[in-house]
Amino acid sequence: MATSLFHDSLTVRTQSHDYPIIITEDATSKDSSMAKQVAPYIKGCQVLIVTNDTVAPLYLQALEGELAEQFTVKVCVLPDGEQYKNQTSIDQIYDALMAEHFNRDVTLIALGGGVVGDMTGFAAASFMRGVNFIQIPTTLLSQVDSSVGGKTGINHAQGKNMIGAFWQPQMVLADMSTLKTLPARELSAGVAEIIKYALIMDEAFLTWLEENLTAMMALDLAVLGEAVKRCCQYKADVVAQDERESGVRALLNFGHTFGHVIETHQGYGNWLHGEAVAAGMMQAAELSQKIGWLTLDEVERIERVLMLGNLPTKPPAIDVQTALDLMGHDKKVKHGQIRLILLKSIGSAVVTNDFDNDLLLEVLSQHSA
Repeated sequence: MATSLFHDSLTVRTQSHDYPIIITEDATSKDSSMAKQVAPYIKGCQVLIVTNDTVAPLYLQALEGELAEQFTVKVCVLPDGEQYKNQTSIDQIYDALMAEHFNRDVTLIALGGGVVGDMTGFAAASFMRGVNFIQIPTTLLSQVDSSVGGKTGINHAQGKNMIGAFWQPQMVLADMSTLKTLPARELSAGVAEIIKYALIMDEAFLTWLEENLTAMMALDLAVLGEAVKRCCQYKADVVAQDERESGVRALLNFGHTFGHVIETHQGYGNWLHGEAVAAGMMQAAELSQKIGWLTLDEVERIERVLMLGNLPTKPPAIDVQTALDLMGHDKKVKHGQIRLILLKSIGSAVVTNDFDNDLLLEVLSQHSA
């Protein structure tokens, strides 16, 4: 008997507009190709596919060729890596649009991971004050997190994602068969964001991960599909409440304030985003334990789960003052005070500045240069 392929969908509801997330493992097949799935959501007759030089040889030809039967299709291939998530790359996208005299009828398609998705979304938000775009995330991290919710942007030398906009896609197509070509480090980076959802929202999901992470790391697409769906639903529920991160959506940044320090200090791309978030979640858990919210057993449980995902649990050595200076650029800083997402317990997170600064210094000092 043939094994049925995973296929599911859900809807993200926002003040901007509602849109579907289609989660599948067969969009690289002829009968249900990427092009067939995204074509109904293309508005107008112009399409610019934005991808990178790693993903392009794998999936671009089929997508471009099939869409070209219905639309005017052009391509912008960017260099691969977090270090290229900058204004220079955005200008390349603008240049490609302008060279073809594309107008507000264009639909941009992001074919790639989180970097491609963030930049394509930002280009779509800013070109002619806003055009449509579609996300086809090809990494686990982008499928479970960055492609959903409309956050777009680029990095700055002073900090990660400092320049950007909220701009929702027309649809998200998460084709899990693309994960078969994903390097092991990239797979683990996505697992970090999956673990994040469990830690901030659902202890039962953490238990499920403890039981299923080995299968996920072995690319069991049925298990991965369930994880992707759960994470997308968690995020869709949060975005429906708080599209522009004025409240509860900030909880999704658990581990990110510490993690962004690592990424900025080490140079974009040397630590993958998910790797930095994993180490950042451990630092946030350690601070939560010092405050008295988590037990030492809970911190050790978090560490074990991260290790199951082949993720780092300690940051690189960073001078305490340097770390504090970088944290001062965080978007959650309010009235000059650093605010962090911490755990009251596993499955329950808060945004707070109600902690003894000496305890934060203790956590940072444990890993200082």
